[in-house]
Amino acid sequence: MGISIIVILMKNTIVNIPSLKGKKILIGVTAGIAAYKIPNLIRLLVKEQASVKVIMTEDAEAFVTPLTLSVLSKNKVYTAFQSQEHEWHSHVELAQWADAFVIAPATANTLAKMSHGLCDNLLLATYLSAKCPVFFAPAMDLDMYAHPSTKNNIALLQSFGNHLIPSEFGELASGLVGEGRMAEPESIVAQLAAFFFAEKNLFKGKKILITAGPTYEMIDPVRFVGNFSSGKMGVALANTAALMGAEVTLILGPTAPHTIESSVKVLPVISAQQMYEAAQEAFVDTDIAILAAAVADYKPMEQAPQKIKKKTDQLTLELTKTQDILASLGAQKDKQLLIGFALETENELENAKGKLTRKHLDAIVLNSLNDKGAGFSVDTNQVTFITRKDKVVPIPLKTKTEIAADILTLIHDELL
Repeated sequence: MGISIIVILMKNTIVNIPSLKGKKILIGVTAGIAAYKIPNLIRLLVKEQASVKVIMTEDAEAFVTPLTLSVLSKNKVYTAFQSQEHEWHSHVELAQWADAFVIAPATANTLAKMSHGLCDNLLLATYLSAKCPVFFAPAMDLDMYAHPSTKNNIALLQSFGNHLIPSEFGELASGLVGEGRMAEPESIVAQLAAFFFAEKNLFKGKKILITAGPTYEMIDPVRFVGNFSSGKMGVALANTAALMGAEVTLILGPTAPHTIESSVKVLPVISAQQMYEAAQEAFVDTDIAILAAAVADYKPMEQAPQKIKKKTDQLTLELTKTQDILASLGAQKDKQLLIGFALETENELENAKGKLTRKHLDAIVLNSLNDKGAGFSVDTNQVTFITRKDKVVPIPLKTKTEIAADILTLIHDELL
């Protein structure tokens, strides 16, 4: 079973995340253990040449000191409405100063207060005064994160126009493993950069088709032939393209739940045949197609109507090829740009170039399972871009959001 993904044309230079140079970022730090990540977040923002100011709740000072954040941000840190010298700290002025307000970590307590208009500290007063985009990065233990109250508060905040920076899956301070860990500083910076990049409307008026996730080919009602694709790379492409002004259609195979931009049209599918039919229909009205799905190459000749019983020591399955979505679109494309992905384990560059030529692609993105930190399920990736003009551009290990920004930037700069 192989993996096909669609890619994009690009330069032979590596494109970084869109610059945050000159942007004024206000960070609100609340009392969670994830506050230890904030010094690194500030460092990354300053490195991107953003101006950074920080508001902390008084309880947050137990996790990270104002002095540390002041040294890194090169600005005064605000913890109350007035200083010990009785100097007034205006929440209105802070709100008006900011191009973006990032509340991280956002504890369950702060989320509840924000969503219901409570205002008992400088951070919350500034939030209620803010007219700039507000981003919030929840951080708490998994049961708190999964509680209906928290989910409702997050949904309510999003309905107000605030931007969720989703919590990540991993080991938590309690020792439990699950969702609730604050997004890494690199991911927060990437989302901010993508947001401001969107202001330029690079893909305004463009329709982008993206496929993501695996396909499941049923053996019987309870078993299937499939793969380990999480869909994270394709979803990152869809979200970033939407932020850049594109009208995005995402054909998504069976995966765990994802946080997807509300403007993205999602077409859920299960099998390769369903994905093929959805792609065929959408491709006609598409400007750019990026096929990042890991489509099963083979399916059982027949699906058993009932669960197959374990009656013998061996079971033989007869498989037949599925529809080759990438090749079919390559054969019929007119003015569309078509980009594919290739996941390889040997003769990687040669195999990827061969696929690019055979399937009439404009470019292909090579993934290798031999690269540490790349591949299925993880939040990072390391790829090589190969264009039809035989330009080979290695992109080092980054978050999948950063990789998505690189790919889309190159598409705009090279192909439009």
